[in-house]
Amino acid sequence: MKNKKERLQLILSLVKKNTIGSQNELAQLLKENGCEVTQATLSRDLKSMKITKVATNEGGYMYIIPDSNKLHDSLLLSGQKSMTAQQKVGFISIKFSGNITVIKTRNGYAAGLAYDIDMSHSSEVLGTIAGADTVFAIMREDLSHEDALRFFSRFLPLEEMGHM
Repeated sequence: MKNKKERLQLILSLVKKNTIGSQNELAQLLKENGCEVTQATLSRDLKSMKITKVATNEGGYMYIIPDSNKLHDSLLLSGQKSMTAQQKVGFISIKFSGNITVIKTRNGYAAGLAYDIDMSHSSEVLGTIAGADTVFAIMREDLSHEDALRFFSRFLPLEEMGHM
């Protein structure tokens, strides 16, 4: 493999076309396609592309690309012209319990959303914890829910869904 860009393209292609449950499996597929990488490099590549692992219905795991166009393509094939803002980010709901915000997403979208929130380095959020479809965001204790909604509107289509 000549460069990082080619390696990243190959990773994207493999994840889109295969059910891959571990970094070892992905590393083996990369090797079979002429690209040997260390586990550390592969881990950094997956993180940089926001590729995440989700549970399958069969009890295993698989890597997915949260921002992939599969949903968009299926909507176009079914005759719908475009996705709603909610569908674009995989957003389902937002609720509060004290200074904890619970954001529900479609499966596979939570990790990317939590990453974006953390990378905003905002004083409103102390930190996040992400699962496959839920983000827990710990807010500053003196932050009102209205101010929290304003903050999260940077990442979520809250106005379109009547939250603001």
